[in-house]
Amino acid sequence: CAAPFTIQLDATGNASITVGDIDAGSTDACGIATTTIDKSTFTCADVGPNTITLTVTDVNGNVSTCTTVVTVEDNVAPVANCAAPFTLQLDATGNASITVGDIDAGSTDACGIATTTIDKSTFTCADVGPNTITLTVTDVNGNTSTCTTVVTVEDNVAPVANCAAPFTIQLDATGNASITVGDIDAGSTDACGIATTTID
Repeated sequence: CAAPFTIQLDATGNASITVGDIDAGSTDACGIATTTIDKSTFTCADVGPNTITLTVTDVNGNVSTCTTVVTVEDNVAPVANCAAPFTLQLDATGNASITVGDIDAGSTDACGIATTTIDKSTFTCADVGPNTITLTVTDVNGNTSTCTTVVTVEDNVAPVANCAAPFTIQLDATGNASITVGDIDAGSTDACGIATTTID
């Protein structure tokens, strides 16, 4: 039998060997009738060491066997598929969130996906604008792949304008009086912050 060796699964999760890969020059004085191996095809279920038996039968029906180890590896990274860029709205508290399902658009792996994660899932006023989100896909054999998409965060929630109760002011001796924004604004609020307050 051949010395132990390693084979790689392909992108579909399959691999195969032949008798020639295992038979390292079996001989018989009267001639060999058949040489067979007990396993020639491998799938994701076979990742790791596999003991393969070579059976050699001569022309007179005598049989001999030997074994070697074929180690099956999955070194094919998953296919990470990200969703198209999209827009996310902050709520009235200035917060928004996404899940892996919002970013993962059908990532695949022949042997199966173990985990899918994103590097950012919550957003605040500080994130208004484009945000590049990375999806990381890890398969059951530890291979990883990534992709990115852009989540644009918008604040379309108007501030809450709070005006003071009606009040009276007195004209001075010249017939004039004035008020300020502070006289009218009674605690207006906005989750992302107020830029300006004016009165007409």
